[in-house]
Amino acid sequence: MRLLITGSNGFVGNYFTTKYKNKYNIKTFSFLKDDINSLNCSGVDIVFHLSALVHQMGGASALEYERVNVTQTLQLAQKAKESGVKQFVFMSTVKVYGEETNNKYTENSVCNPEDEYGKSKLKAEKELQKLENESFKVSIIRTPIVYGYGVKANIKSLVNLVNKIPILPFGKIRNKRSMVYIGNICHLVDTVIQKEQSGIFLASDDEPLSTSELIELIAKNLDKKIYLLKIPFFESLLKLLKPSFHKRLYGSLEINNSLTKEKLNLKNPYSAEEGIRLMIKGEII
Repeated sequence: MRLLITGSNGFVGNYFTTKYKNKYNIKTFSFLKDDINSLNCSGVDIVFHLSALVHQMGGASALEYERVNVTQTLQLAQKAKESGVKQFVFMSTVKVYGEETNNKYTENSVCNPEDEYGKSKLKAEKELQKLENESFKVSIIRTPIVYGYGVKANIKSLVNLVNKIPILPFGKIRNKRSMVYIGNICHLVDTVIQKEQSGIFLASDDEPLSTSELIELIAKNLDKKIYLLKIPFFESLLKLLKPSFHKRLYGSLEINNSLTKEKLNLKNPYSAEEGIRLMIKGEII
């Protein structure tokens, strides 16, 4: 089976191409280095589109998100469809729903994105679904935070913090945040491809973690003793001075992907605890 992957040098793309290099005949395409007009999709069975302009703290413009996440996606999908590609797998995000919730998000939850990244991904989803027909299947994977060995951004910062500081003011945080280990999301994508399933799918580990639980698991696998203190004024101060950071530490974003599991007869190969261990220790793939 011939597979074209965009964003193969990214975190998920690199893992997928390494783990499944003997299962698929993988071809890569880069929007940064290659010309979409010269892309030849003839003979390709599946396109796995990972390349994207992701959420940035500094913030890119709405036009830039539109150009990369919508226009480029549709250019690729149209070319794939015209070339006879059977399936287009699109990596989306749970940010299409919003930033946090008191209820669990499902595949059928109402979408209400709050930032330009989430809005651009939702628009791309809707436009892709318009291209779908019996001979061109569209599979949309909505994912929360993806973690694993070599992860960067917020998770890496948290690991570095736990590694350096034995006492942290994050005790008794009882939020619930769904994340997904990179091995689990790549297994989901592989299953969607193997079963030739179209539709919207939600990726998630089986167990959501509170911020306190996440820190404790990180410390355990770093062989570090950690003391988590609950300091009420710290939370209030953080909420006032750094509301977005406060939301990530104390807010909840929980996923119920039972419909995805039922449709695909899917079982995650890794628990959240195993995922955290492999994120710290490394995984042989």
